[in-house]
Amino acid sequence: MARPPAGMRADARRNYERLVTEARSAFAERGTDASLEDVARRAGVGIGTLYRHFPNRDALLSAVFEDAVGDLLTRSRELLDTPEPCAALVTWLRAMVTHAGEYRGLARSLMSVSYDNTSALAQCSGPIREAGGALLARAQEAGAVREGVAITDLLQLTHAIALAAEETPGDPGLADRLLHLTLRGLKPT
Repeated sequence: MARPPAGMRADARRNYERLVTEARSAFAERGTDASLEDVARRAGVGIGTLYRHFPNRDALLSAVFEDAVGDLLTRSRELLDTPEPCAALVTWLRAMVTHAGEYRGLARSLMSVSYDNTSALAQCSGPIREAGGALLARAQEAGAVREGVAITDLLQLTHAIALAAEETPGDPGLADRLLHLTLRGLKPT
């Protein structure tokens, strides 16, 4: 669960936690474009309270996805110790595609902040870039991935794959096939 800022009054902390919980539910039901007014109403607070805690949609998205990002960061650290650097990178990229596909619209939001360090959602994307960058560098050092591949480009591709899968729900194997095609292009020539 997303942690409210330190020093927050008990009633404000409860509002923060309810807003995150209700946003998670609303995003799961209707996607990341769900009405913020509805989120506030479901949490039993006014829209002004929502905006006091989360000045924009990206700030709320960041809080909602904090746990998933934590899981991805933990997984990347675990994979850094595996004997196969390329397999570790592939495993982590699959987890990224799964994460980006959890909520309708999340892949699009993540793509939009890939190069934007000013967005509140960048609080999620910055650590993800670092974690993925470490796995990518290890695979490149092992000669399994060609030099010149940047983690920002690779993350954009994984978000695009998640978006394509979201837009094609009748083809459950699409994301895996597209990821496989992408990975073939990463191999040294």
